[in-house]
Amino acid sequence: MKKCAKSNVLWSLLGSAAVAAGYFVWARPKHRQWGATDEEATRHLPGDDLLPDAGSSATHAITILAPPSEVWPWIAQLGQDKGGFYSYTLLENAMGMHVHNAHEVHPGWQELKRGDTILFHPSFPAAPIRLLKRERYLVIGPDLETPKGSTWAFVLQNVGDGRTRFIVRLRTQEHPGLGRIGDLLIVEPAHFVMERKMMLTIKKLAESRFRASSLAA
Repeated sequence: MKKCAKSNVLWSLLGSAAVAAGYFVWARPKHRQWGATDEEATRHLPGDDLLPDAGSSATHAITILAPPSEVWPWIAQLGQDKGGFYSYTLLENAMGMHVHNAHEVHPGWQELKRGDTILFHPSFPAAPIRLLKRERYLVIGPDLETPKGSTWAFVLQNVGDGRTRFIVRLRTQEHPGLGRIGDLLIVEPAHFVMERKMMLTIKKLAESRFRASSLAA
């Protein structure tokens, strides 16, 4: 009986090790570069210089069949108290965010400038906009003066023919010890799932609005 129990424990450990190895060797590299080419993943983007010693970086990208002028309004109204984050509302609100994701462009939310803030959660301080160029890029940089600093860059590249390459990069400082393990196994995958949904939703909203305006013209 004891031998059987030891065998089960051994197989469980081997199985867990295999799953972990598969995640770090195959799944993690893929989700950290979802949609992005190798060139995009290594390209210098606005905001990179704000956190030059970031220990962790993830770059995601998607092509939107609409020009940057049609994509920008959805990015401009990001925020818990504005257009939301276009992701999984049930999950966001399960974390107490009280988000209402917008499905239309609100003119009153379009005027942004460097130094303005974006609210992520009603219980936490808003994050400052560090860099901004209309229809080009928006970089949010909370806690840059602390060891927990991060930058979240939203970059629009006009690739012609009425198309936009939408690139999003998150750069963070690595947390030591158990905090690092939590980042790798929980925070990173969760961020990818939520950000991927956000990007797909922005793509859908921008393309739909662009088609409607083109038909009306």
